Amino acid sequence: MVTAFIDSNGRISVERVAEGLGLSKLQLAETIGIKRDTLYRPARLDSGKVQARTIEMLEILGRIADWAGGEKQALAWYRAEPIPAFGGRTAEALVKEGKATAVRDYLDHVAVGGFA
Repeated sequence: MVTAFIDSNGRISVERVAEGLGLSKLQLAETIGIKRDTLYRPARLDSGKVQARTIEMLEILGRIADWAGGEKQALAWYRAEPIPAFGGRTAEALVKEGKATAVRDYLDHVAVGGFA
């Protein structure tokens, strides 16, 4: 899923991500946990934090898109579904806290038949 949003410079195109997921830039900023105005400043779009958070979100969405029923449904799960193993926090909340690795590990565990 990540490769679909890479631009000619090898960076994630935030505009393509927002458009592809049916989000405004403001909604995307909220979803990845960055300040709203960041996505409206071209110099900041390539910042490490913006790129890393966007990639983390896309990797998680890519892992669950098939069983969720598509990218839009995966995004809905990412943003709203409480994960009991994390005290009811959502994947979105965990990524915002810098815990994307924990979400990916959780999804790997579930994929091999572990309990959710």
